[in-house]
Amino acid sequence: MPDVTREMVLEKLRTVRGPDMEGNIVDLGLVSDVFISDGKAYFSITVPADRAKELEPMRAAAERVVREIPGVNAAMVALTADRKAAPQKAPVERPRPAPTGHAPAQRAGRGGAPKAGIPGVGAIIAVASGKGGVGKSTTSVNLALALQANGLKVGLLDADIYGPSMPRLLKISGRPQQIEGRLIRPMENYGLKVMSMGFLVDEEVAMIWRGPMIQSALLQMLREVAWGELDVLVVDMPPGTGDAQLTMAQQVPLAGAVIVSTPQDLALVDARKGLAMFRKVEVPVLGIVENMSYFVAPDTGRRYDIFGHGGARKEAERIGVPFLGEVPLTMGIRETSDAGTPLVASEPDGEVARVYRDIAARVWGEVTAARQDKSRAMPSIVFE
Repeated sequence: MPDVTREMVLEKLRTVRGPDMEGNIVDLGLVSDVFISDGKAYFSITVPADRAKELEPMRAAAERVVREIPGVNAAMVALTADRKAAPQKAPVERPRPAPTGHAPAQRAGRGGAPKAGIPGVGAIIAVASGKGGVGKSTTSVNLALALQANGLKVGLLDADIYGPSMPRLLKISGRPQQIEGRLIRPMENYGLKVMSMGFLVDEEVAMIWRGPMIQSALLQMLREVAWGELDVLVVDMPPGTGDAQLTMAQQVPLAGAVIVSTPQDLALVDARKGLAMFRKVEVPVLGIVENMSYFVAPDTGRRYDIFGHGGARKEAERIGVPFLGEVPLTMGIRETSDAGTPLVASEPDGEVARVYRDIAARVWGEVTAARQDKSRAMPSIVFE
């Protein structure tokens, strides 16, 4: 069987009529770059925001014809709205999906539309950083496990589509299985339900994503996964303040964001950017975690502040957000992360696991407090 190519997918998509039955979606320039991996095709279709619900049959038709291609066993297709790509005579209003599940939709401010929750998911927490290399993914894994150890039902979404690390951090291999409808079953280990782009593509494949594809992939991993009943879904964000963060803030009713930083000034400069972004889009900042806060030599017990110490705490105090805790730099964290046996799961009674459980308790306390703040409104972000 020949390999599926981008040209084969585009040729099939030329049989799908465009909005108002005029032309086809490829020649009208509505189809994003097509990405193919392991028999799965990924792309998005750009439509006017106020017609998204009306044009759902067009999206379904595109998905159906692509699945008919020999060698394609799944297609991930999403409608995206970009006002610049689809100008309207009148101001564009975003579609208003009905609330689903027991995660209530949050109303956007400034005339924006409500954001639909994920069925069965009570709260969604983003774990973010301004730069890479600060241990954000390791923190996300251990935070999720610590929330679970504290008695909550927890899922974990690896939204770092450029460098997904959850398969390795949680020692999970294989491919998710598609079940009824368009849903896929999340992978599981240590009691966590997990979804990651790393389950869909090989570890050594270089992922090249454009804005619409990022939106499509993230929203499908959020909304087309059978998460079941969860108290909280932890989302490991990619570093920085780009399309992935904007998509999450625009489309998802986030309960709040946790910022991870190391103590030194260089990391804190970038962490401030992440903090500023979430504040700008009015997502509650649940607090700051200082990772790699200090090192205690295992042979002498002497403490070393390799990256300095206390910078994240001072920053939290300066800008008025909670300081969630200090995670030490230990060989155990590095070794268990590489081995896919996170410390909170492999050494639940250890000192580092206790640190993570304390941080998890503070995070959940902030989520509970944020839920009680009924005056907080979420804005609608429009790509200009």
